[in-house]
Amino acid sequence: MLTILLRLMREDAGQDVIEYALLTAGIGIVSVATWPLIETGIVNVYRDLDADTQAIWEVPDPGSN
Repeated sequence: MLTILLRLMREDAGQDVIEYALLTAGIGIVSVATWPLIETGIVNVYRDLDADTQAIWEVPDPGSN
């Protein structure tokens, strides 16, 4: 058992795979944590766009013919 632990400490095979996995996990955690801020911004932009678009069109007066 001691020889296996010593060998694992000395060898670095697979080290870059673990580093990429940790980097990917970190990016994923940050993305999930910041999503509510991004979502709020997107919702506000579309809500403003909808309000501006609805304000452009006016209902025609049916008695003006």
